[in-house]
Amino acid sequence: MIELRSCGKVYPAHDGRPPVAALDGIDLVLGDREVVCVLGPSGCGKTTLLKIVAGLVPQSAGQVLVDGRPLNGPGQDRAMVFQHFALLPWADVVTNVAFGLELRGVGRPEREGVAVELVRALGLSGFERHMPGQLSGGMQQRVGLARALAVEPRTLLMDEPFSAVDAQTRRELQEDLLRLHAQRGPSVLFVTHSIDEAVRLGDRVVLLTPRPGRVREIIPVPLPRPRPPDLERHPAFLDLKEHLWRELRAMRG
Repeated sequence: MIELRSCGKVYPAHDGRPPVAALDGIDLVLGDREVVCVLGPSGCGKTTLLKIVAGLVPQSAGQVLVDGRPLNGPGQDRAMVFQHFALLPWADVVTNVAFGLELRGVGRPEREGVAVELVRALGLSGFERHMPGQLSGGMQQRVGLARALAVEPRTLLMDEPFSAVDAQTRRELQEDLLRLHAQRGPSVLFVTHSIDEAVRLGDRVVLLTPRPGRVREIIPVPLPRPRPPDLERHPAFLDLKEHLWRELRAMRG
């Protein structure tokens, strides 16, 4: 379990510019196996929130606890999937997927075995020895997702990971994530600008205010798992999308 208590972040003054308050008073709990989607206006601190949980930047106020203990930087229990694939351009698909395991000292046969299994699970069979430049954007993001899953994290931190691909590929990647989450069970903290995506994926949706980001509302998603095939016509799906849109529009003034 990851818990944020009154968490805030102020970026200090730089190059004559005043300090920037990115987040203020964030209270949030991410439970085991839960998918929580973070939604809010541009610039409201969504990515900063994710980086704090990843241990990449320190909070300026409050606490971040992992299983009741203070977070002290990056850890093997968390893995991050970025918006821009962040693959090693000189390494093939299997080597990219196995990279985190290599850093942890896992032997080559074992790490490549894990990588090949995930490559197949994500529909990339036949591309094991292709280089990133030979892959489409959606395929590259599947490699990034496989790399994160290869280290068996307890928590996946995802920063708008599907926003750079076309609509059809985005839907496929969402379904891949839902399937792999059901099989492997990591908690997921997922930042998105898409209302549809937040409702489709999340057990709860956290709605942030404009900067400094504060929690405006945390909304349970009353939809079953696995998600039904007619999700877009489900009354709860439509009602929640409309509610979130009204709230976001109201924050625009």
